[in-house]
Amino acid sequence: MPTALITGAAHGLGACMAEHAAHGLGACMAEHAARHGYRVGVLDLDLEEARAVADPIGGVALAADVTEPDQVEDAVERLGETPKLLINNAGILRTGPLIDHAVEDFSKVVQVNLVSVFIVSQIVARRMKDNGGGAIVNLASINAIHPATLCGAYPAAKAGVVGLTQQMSLEWGRYGIRVNAMAPGFIDAGMGKPFYRNPAIRELRGNAVPLGGIGSADDVAECAMFLASDAAAYISGQNIAIDGGVINSVLMQLPRE
Repeated sequence: MPTALITGAAHGLGACMAEHAAHGLGACMAEHAARHGYRVGVLDLDLEEARAVADPIGGVALAADVTEPDQVEDAVERLGETPKLLINNAGILRTGPLIDHAVEDFSKVVQVNLVSVFIVSQIVARRMKDNGGGAIVNLASINAIHPATLCGAYPAAKAGVVGLTQQMSLEWGRYGIRVNAMAPGFIDAGMGKPFYRNPAIRELRGNAVPLGGIGSADDVAECAMFLASDAAAYISGQNIAIDGGVINSVLMQLPRE
């Protein structure tokens, strides 16, 4: 049974990627990975919350601050086996206009959303290199492609994730390591879930999506599983938008006459 490691997996998208969960993207990704036959390492700051996701899927709960290399190294050691799949899902958002944004808030978002991707990926890739390779999937955002107002450092950090993904794929391909990013759009999970409780916002944004409606954690988790699979064996260095086509919809919002 191959092993997967998912960061930020007790909250948001990560929990869904471990199987399909109420916790959002992190838990959902953990649940999906378990369904696809992975032994899942659920890594989060809070060990008890990690256990709440890991135990039902037969996974391993791990606690670490992803911005601290020593803590990440210890967590990967506790996982035991070298992951064949790493999903860098940990992320935070500090909102507000840039003109007033505190340097501390800007730096914290960059540390968690970008620097941690380098830290965790490097530690895992060194092991993958000696164990036949693997797949790394990094969580970016459509804000890496099109910035949004009042998002502080978030768009810049996610754009950095895309650039880092490309560099990793370039340098680590020789080791059999594929590295890709995903750019979720309007997703009703994780940090976006409270936002979409407002029916007016949900309708307005859903109408802006060419495919219609708001995406789910499952949409993102299934893309992650595809990128981890043999079906994506020749795909690396890509950033895949999971957005129903909304990044191409600007002209659709403008009058023709």
